[in-house]
Amino acid sequence: MGYESVSMKAYYSDHFVLPLPEGHRFPMAKYSLLRDRVARELPLVSQLEAPRASDGELALAHTPAYIDAITSGSVDPAAMREIGFPWSKAMVERSRRSAGATVAAVRTAMTEGLAANMAGGTHHASADKGGGFCVFNDAAVAARVAQMEWGRKNREPLLVAVIDLDVHQGNGTASIFEGDGSVFTLSLHAERNFPFRKVDSDLDVALPDGCGDSDYLEALEGALDVLEHRFRPGLVVYLAGADPFAGDRLGRLKLSYDGLEARDRRVFDWCFQRHVPLAFAMAGGYGVNIAETVQVQTNTYKVAVSYWLRWQNRNS
Repeated sequence: MGYESVSMKAYYSDHFVLPLPEGHRFPMAKYSLLRDRVARELPLVSQLEAPRASDGELALAHTPAYIDAITSGSVDPAAMREIGFPWSKAMVERSRRSAGATVAAVRTAMTEGLAANMAGGTHHASADKGGGFCVFNDAAVAARVAQMEWGRKNREPLLVAVIDLDVHQGNGTASIFEGDGSVFTLSLHAERNFPFRKVDSDLDVALPDGCGDSDYLEALEGALDVLEHRFRPGLVVYLAGADPFAGDRLGRLKLSYDGLEARDRRVFDWCFQRHVPLAFAMAGGYGVNIAETVQVQTNTYKVAVSYWLRWQNRNS
């Protein structure tokens, strides 16, 4: 593969606004705030409108009945309450675009080394239902699309690792890939946090309340060592959640800005050293002060750009 590009590509969907009732706890504004920060501070990032995930792409990870129910608005009200959003055509469009953004990021990463979804990380959605503000599982859809497209040209399967560092366990992703040896799911999360009924990942690392930088980074190092010995991915999808931050309302962990930046740097470096393309999504972030969530995410982009440059220099 040749990695020669003039800018790191990041795909956005925040202008497809999901209307929420007054006082809803999901911080929808964080996506446009992040896009503004990245535009001002990181000129080497090209922001591109996310494509719309098709029914065929979604069906690689979700059941046709679930896709149809979401699209038509015939979802059971109890299932919509589990998702946590009111149904609307805008919700459907935004969910398709968010999945499409990770599909596009994966396609780009496979040719350029590194790319991003400026939202995504919807890891609580399983094959036949959503949950926890997640409608379609963008990481699962993108991994399946990448494997399908790879398989058209290669005899060996594409092995994909999902490195999920959102503070919540990736139950939907684990469910979709359960028993599938071509995808390795790794989740590092707060043990006593949502979801309260977890689904076993290939590797789960459950952390105690109040876990700080040093213990977290030690746990991450151990998890990457296990991944190293058990799996050889040709692609990594990284969920760079901002919610392990100490100021997060829904987190229960106590990482600092520096700790989260070190976390990101370790994941990007792990992939770079092994020549493994990486696509990342922003996943959760529910700061008491939304500016703090956006700062964590902006720091992730700064680290990403530094590694994107290294990908380019490697093959220049």
